[in-house]
Amino acid sequence: MRIFVTGATGFVGSAVVAELIGAGHQVIGLARNEQAEKTLQSSGAEVHKGDLEDLNSLAEGTRSADAVIHTGFIHDFSRFGEVCEIDRKAIKALGNALAGTNRPLIVTSGTLVVGGGQMVTEDSLPDYAHSRNPRAASEQAVDELAERGINVSVVRLSPSVHGDGDRHGFVPMLIDLAKKTRVSAYIGKGENRWTAVHRLDAAALYRLALQNTVPGVRFHGVAEESVTLKSIAEAIGSKLGLPVVSKSGKEASEHFTWFEHFAGVDGPASAFKTREQLNWHTSHPTLLQDLRGNVYF
Repeated sequence: MRIFVTGATGFVGSAVVAELIGAGHQVIGLARNEQAEKTLQSSGAEVHKGDLEDLNSLAEGTRSADAVIHTGFIHDFSRFGEVCEIDRKAIKALGNALAGTNRPLIVTSGTLVVGGGQMVTEDSLPDYAHSRNPRAASEQAVDELAERGINVSVVRLSPSVHGDGDRHGFVPMLIDLAKKTRVSAYIGKGENRWTAVHRLDAAALYRLALQNTVPGVRFHGVAEESVTLKSIAEAIGSKLGLPVVSKSGKEASEHFTWFEHFAGVDGPASAFKTREQLNWHTSHPTLLQDLRGNVYF
């Protein structure tokens, strides 16, 4: 297949590109600058110039392919609402270019898009009317496309997609904060939970998701259902030789600033249905194994 991949030079997208090429597919990668073009060419992918805000370039790339995998996202959490709106428009443009065909579109979301505190499954949907997570707009766009019969599905990634090359994810943010403040912190008792998946296991999931033909289906990129923030803080503190401390209330707000919500969110999620439907197996190191090794330090 010829597969158009957005975010093709990103942490997750580059792994997806390698996975697809390794499986014999031809990849067309979206490139927004010369450096991205060179990276794609060296990986064996074809280059398609454009970016996530150039909707015409997205449509052109889509029309040239047999399938689309959308891993692109502007990771600027200081303007999270704005970049989520950009993502919604990009998804709509990709879907519109596929109208009248049965070619698959796989969109990226996150398990945290559904309200926390309970085990999230693939059947759990955001409450679009009341969601406080702006990225719910991405899944709402998917549902609107699915209602039109477009063959679109979702891969929800864990809040921690880890492995070699992780420089801008949530875990590096916690590490950088620990280095800056000289303590490795968690909120309250630290019993709130994140899910985690290795980037190479996630890449295999995207490849397998191409087999899906049911519009609107969600798949979960979850290798570990619940890793406590305290255990993550302890692993970081141990590697850096820093004290591990609890922060609450105003202290937590001052320490984590804008990241407080993510540091305190409780978001366990299951991938049981994903494993069953796609025969997806995870085989790479866990998050704590990566933290205790030399991946992040």
